[in-house]
Amino acid sequence: MLKVTLLVVGLVAGGLVGYLTRPQAAEINLGPLKVEVQSDRPAGASGGGSLTSGQWQHVGAFALGGAVLGLLAGFVADRRRV
Repeated sequence: MLKVTLLVVGLVAGGLVGYLTRPQAAEINLGPLKVEVQSDRPAGASGGGSLTSGQWQHVGAFALGGAVLGLLAGFVADRRRV
């Protein structure tokens, strides 16, 4: 149960960190042409508008990393209890 709890906590924490550190981006769609421009600065919580595909990938990568770290922490904590 501890593993699952830490997995979920890591997933949520990683997603939140990824959302807050996502790069600023602008996306322009002209018919079949899709242009996305990103800057080096994080968008933060005041980004506004919908997320671009690159921003979703950024958030997803951080959420996945947080989930893996949470699961590993769950395994370590579970082994220490035994």
